[in-house]
Amino acid sequence: MNYLPIVWLFALCSTAFSPLLRAQALDVIEQQLVVEIDARQEQSMSLLETAVNINSGSLNLAGVRAVAELFAQAFEEFGMETEWLDGRAFNRAGHLVARYGSSGPHLLLIGHLDTVFEPDSPFQEFQRIDARYARGPGSTDMKGGNVIIVEALRALKRTGALDQMTVTVMLIGDEESSGQPLELGRQALRQAADAADVALGFEDGDGNPATAVIARRGYTSWSLEVTGTPAHSSIIFSEEIGYGAVYEAARILNAFRETLAGEPNLTFNPGVLLAGTQVDYDAATSRGSAFGKGNVIAELASASGDLRTLTIDQRERAKQHMKQIVQSSLPGTHAELNFVDGYPPLAPSTGNRRLLGIWDQASQDLGYGSVVAVDPAKAGAADISFTAGRVDMALDGLGLMGSGGHTVEETADLSTLGSQTKRAAVAMYRLLGVYADQPD
Repeated sequence: MNYLPIVWLFALCSTAFSPLLRAQALDVIEQQLVVEIDARQEQSMSLLETAVNINSGSLNLAGVRAVAELFAQAFEEFGMETEWLDGRAFNRAGHLVARYGSSGPHLLLIGHLDTVFEPDSPFQEFQRIDARYARGPGSTDMKGGNVIIVEALRALKRTGALDQMTVTVMLIGDEESSGQPLELGRQALRQAADAADVALGFEDGDGNPATAVIARRGYTSWSLEVTGTPAHSSIIFSEEIGYGAVYEAARILNAFRETLAGEPNLTFNPGVLLAGTQVDYDAATSRGSAFGKGNVIAELASASGDLRTLTIDQRERAKQHMKQIVQSSLPGTHAELNFVDGYPPLAPSTGNRRLLGIWDQASQDLGYGSVVAVDPAKAGAADISFTAGRVDMALDGLGLMGSGGHTVEETADLSTLGSQTKRAAVAMYRLLGVYADQPD
């Protein structure tokens, strides 16, 4: 007997009825969520295009506020309350907060309003490339993610599921260029995280819808100031003069490399180095100048860079190694090392992995395939990191996918706008079941 035709028949049947099989994996509410999201494809695209066409470079405070007003109106259309948090205290525009409900699990959804493209950038408009792709400033990073937040919550409201949960949305106004002091700029986000159970971030991750982010490395900046004894170059290395600032800076930086390089999930980078008889460096503008001569031992050296780590413990251990290296100065030199902690690390956790599992299962049941964790080395700093240790579960990289972020080639894969919105809506709905048996 020839069994090949039977195999073919099984394959054809499986293909023909796969939408039905996927539908059976979704309950009635989840199927309704899909219908609601599909029905608003045109409106979602329009909201995305309108948002992208408003310049909201981090330093364009009026533009950031204009984008906030656009999304505030969208949230208010289905009953969310909105509030503008003025950012004058940290020298930026501010943040938009939207709230709904007071019962059930408390979900914190995180996006941002600003982009890296200021008004003087040549990249200003949303442009359709074809039916699937569009190019535009902030389309994926991250106005597309903001649209996904709006439309997922709107669908949950239409089904009645939103009434069973508490939701706080924070759209940050200075993610791309943080105002100072950062502590004030992220105070409201930390407070929102303290009140929430789950945090969902709608950055675009690594641009692959088959991945999500359960861990992000934190960012710490450092600065090194070295002094030596100036003198004629002919007496360098002598007992009374020593080695000069340049050799000491070189020793320190190379020792940093020898000590820190190769440790998993830890990177160290000296981004600026100036040395000579005179050195001027403006950290605020990342610009500087130096003067020196080949026949004069350099008196000054200045270096600065960043340190990225996956956990706070890793960060503190790296700092200690660096401090010990600096203390062992060459003769005739002295060095000082200072750190400023910026974005904290979001370490992988059991809760984050569980939330990834919920997102992954929702994706599979919707017919979009599995979702796995991104390598932390490919995930830079983001605002969801401020929720670390404050929520039960956190997951990021859930926004509109694409490529070319932070460049004039930023391109959105519009086919993922609907699929990411459905994943978000179904996953949030399923969190009702996760928290149903837990006490308030």
